[in-house]
Amino acid sequence: MARTTPPPEDDFDEHIIDTNIAVEMRSSFLEYGYSVIYSRALPDARDGLKPVHRRLLYTMDDMGLRHDRGHVKSARPVGEVMGRLHPHGDSAIYDALVRLAQPWSMRLPLADGHGNFGSQDDPPAAMRYTEIRMDEAAEAMTASIDEDTVDFKANYDGRETEPVVLPSAIPNLLVNGSTGIAVGMATNIAPHNLIEVVQALRHLLTHPGANLDDLMRFIPGPDLPTGGKIVGLDGIREAYATGNGPFRMRATARIENVTARRKGITITELPYNVGPEKVIEAIKKLVQAKKLTGISDVKNLTDRHKGLHLVIEIKNGFVPEAILEQLYKATPLESSFGINAVALVDGQPRTLGLKELLEVFLQHRVDVVRRRSTFRRGKAADRLHLLEGLLLALVDIDEVIAVIRSSENRPEAKGRLSTVFDLTEPQAEYILLLTLGRLTRTDRVEIEKEIEELRRTIERLDEILADDAVLRRVVGDELTEVAEKFGTPRRTVLLESAGQTVTSAASVEVADDPCWALLSATGLLARTSDDSDMGPVGGRVKHDTIVSAVRTTARGEIGLITSAGTVRRLQVLDLPALPPTAQSANLQGGVPLGEIIDLAGHRALALMPLTDDGPGVALGTRHGVVKRVKPDHLGRDEWDIITLDDGDQVVGAAVLATGDEQLAFVTSDAQLLRFGADAVRPQGRAGSGVAGVKVTTGSRVVAFGAVTHVDTASVVTVAGSAEALPGTQTGAVKVTALHVYPAKGRATGGVRCHRLLKGDDGLILAWVGDGVPMACATSGSPVDLPPMDERRDGSGVGAAQPIASVAGTPGPHVVVQD
Repeated sequence: MARTTPPPEDDFDEHIIDTNIAVEMRSSFLEYGYSVIYSRALPDARDGLKPVHRRLLYTMDDMGLRHDRGHVKSARPVGEVMGRLHPHGDSAIYDALVRLAQPWSMRLPLADGHGNFGSQDDPPAAMRYTEIRMDEAAEAMTASIDEDTVDFKANYDGRETEPVVLPSAIPNLLVNGSTGIAVGMATNIAPHNLIEVVQALRHLLTHPGANLDDLMRFIPGPDLPTGGKIVGLDGIREAYATGNGPFRMRATARIENVTARRKGITITELPYNVGPEKVIEAIKKLVQAKKLTGISDVKNLTDRHKGLHLVIEIKNGFVPEAILEQLYKATPLESSFGINAVALVDGQPRTLGLKELLEVFLQHRVDVVRRRSTFRRGKAADRLHLLEGLLLALVDIDEVIAVIRSSENRPEAKGRLSTVFDLTEPQAEYILLLTLGRLTRTDRVEIEKEIEELRRTIERLDEILADDAVLRRVVGDELTEVAEKFGTPRRTVLLESAGQTVTSAASVEVADDPCWALLSATGLLARTSDDSDMGPVGGRVKHDTIVSAVRTTARGEIGLITSAGTVRRLQVLDLPALPPTAQSANLQGGVPLGEIIDLAGHRALALMPLTDDGPGVALGTRHGVVKRVKPDHLGRDEWDIITLDDGDQVVGAAVLATGDEQLAFVTSDAQLLRFGADAVRPQGRAGSGVAGVKVTTGSRVVAFGAVTHVDTASVVTVAGSAEALPGTQTGAVKVTALHVYPAKGRATGGVRCHRLLKGDDGLILAWVGDGVPMACATSGSPVDLPPMDERRDGSGVGAAQPIASVAGTPGPHVVVQD
């Protein structure tokens, strides 16, 4: 055995370096801090991902774990990431992977999990028990990564490379948010609605000088994965302006009868990052400590079919509203979220406002599309170069064969081909690879077609690369495609205030004064504090539009007409009273419809009085049926108002004031029919109505309404693609006076009201009614309508943003669009 001779003592002294401990600690801590900030805790402002999430998505894309392929064990991508790119523990990597698949953590999940991925209270199963694959949205994050769209860097051992950032066709940082704690700083960004963010990005593309108010028309506030409510919007505006600001989140609760004689509080949505077990535990502690009285039991009835469902039973003699207010104050049913928008920009942590976040992402997408276009142009040019040489060879293929056969070897053949036919070396090499099967006349025609297509592709790519406006238009179009494909309606309700607050367990006495009950386009219910004129309420509002208004009293009852053809009884006292200053500003003090009544997936159309006065209600259905009905007084909370055929549903309802109104239908194939309400004979509740408008095969009714004064009534039509998600397509909008459309007989087809252009399948939304029409987006933010068009069959103009609802000045006439 060989023996190692120890080095002399002098050699040890050569490896000892005297260093000041303060300098060493400062240097080492700075390196550690930078490593945590850059490599672990903070997301990149461009793709909104931390390194571990970016490496997971890149690895799953590299492994081919697409959304249309089978799931694999979660341990496989975790092991690949740990071994190739991320030198950290497998538990940390798995925790990051799990979060990508949790719908209560991500507004737009990027992974599709199979198995036990936990809950808001419970951890997931081990990675050997769960399976994973990419979600379709994740594929949009990595799309075109192999087309030189982003830079790559060496991994931790220098043997492989990884992307510095993903191409990210989705504005992930705002849509999914982020949270992380670094050294000396932290980040906490709330999730937002994809459709709203894309609308703001498109506006910023065309209006780079847009201010915060302009952008907040599209993004009024966060949209949390768990829904709920956000109470108070001042903190949101502060956060959007400075990058820092708090807001309060509230659970979605409604008070209902849990037994025949006992009321309870039903919780269907919780604040972000709050689980039901945490709420139950907090309530039990308060009850045991006698700090909260009036609660008899708390039941967790949550399941995969109904979703979250907590029932808090209230003892007899206690006011549920007062207990709910105490629960908001003392339990996680109300919690705060502090936005601290810190992200990496050019490798440096920065606190970003809303506009800066949007601008960084837009610049990234512009760079990605430019680099992708350059790459594709190079590929197309190379292919065109080879095909042009091949086409030259096919013209005189006999001589080509003779040259090749008379050559001694391959290099000589390549050189002679280049000389004889004036070809480049790549073209000559490509011809040498030619097979006999490609010498047919058909193949030559196909080559010529491919050459023409390549030239058109190069011309189109050159236009993108040469004109910045065209490049930005491509970016905007791709963002629209993303919104149409992955966008979903808003889940979180934004409230400027909490509405009426009950502060004691004593009964709140409210005088039975006249008032108005209101229903907004985003599903908020409220009542006015007095019987003032409804004109100001129907004007341009700060947020949302009022689609239905009924005169009633504070302690009275009203009915809610649904798309299922039913009437649901509502107590006006259950609706929060708007302060006088808010009645002419907005409906943000209202309560979400879901907190008062469960519609079981149907739509709320209009409010109606439950009295015998007046000529009743007019209804219009999807299949073109019209009905006049004077509902009977029934001693129950729900009853049918029309008998519907299979597949039919009510699309509009109007409370008639005189019976002399004009009823109007608008169909998806752009036909408008109006006729007098006196042409429809009133029927009882069980009646199925009569023919209203003739609907052609493949068409449907998109709007129904009633107007009192034809000379001042308006028609709003929006044309677009029938496959688009509601609220995602801008479409072509037209506003026309109703009197330009002549009245026709009932059960006829009407007249054309909108000229459909190429790419438009039909009308996606319409409205007919009295007063000045107003439009709003899915978030409730107002949308400007074009000026009045005198042409009854004009094609309209493009809207500034997608329209979700249109309404006019509220009054006795209520019109709702499909």
